[in-house]
Amino acid sequence: MAITKHSRQRDAIRDFLRTRTDHPTADTVYENLRMVYPNISLGTVYRNLSFLSETGEIHKLSNFGGSDHFDGRTDPHAHFMCNQCHRVMDVDGLHLEPLLSQASSSFSSGKIEDVNVRFYGICKDCLHKESAADT
Repeated sequence: MAITKHSRQRDAIRDFLRTRTDHPTADTVYENLRMVYPNISLGTVYRNLSFLSETGEIHKLSNFGGSDHFDGRTDPHAHFMCNQCHRVMDVDGLHLEPLLSQASSSFSSGKIEDVNVRFYGICKDCLHKESAADT
């Protein structure tokens, strides 16, 4: 494996994602990091997000309403996407480790290493807007 050189910008991207619960897109990461690193390029953000995702330091959430979203949380947890506003949120309180263990023990055609659970529906903000529009 090639040795990669340390990067303050990469560290800043990883640290930024670990403080967020809204699963930002690359554009959101870029806009926020430009406040600290005015000369950072969008290409640098994309390259570093890709690297951090490939090394398992962050998770890349694809197929969630078009753009990729990024998550600084790497522990097994589920996600919810609102079908109306396309917000991506964590679903906490689910115990995915037993599901992963059960699937691994009953799957004989290979080795299961991870679980990815996604829920889709309407978030409480959109539900509130709908009910306000109906009255």
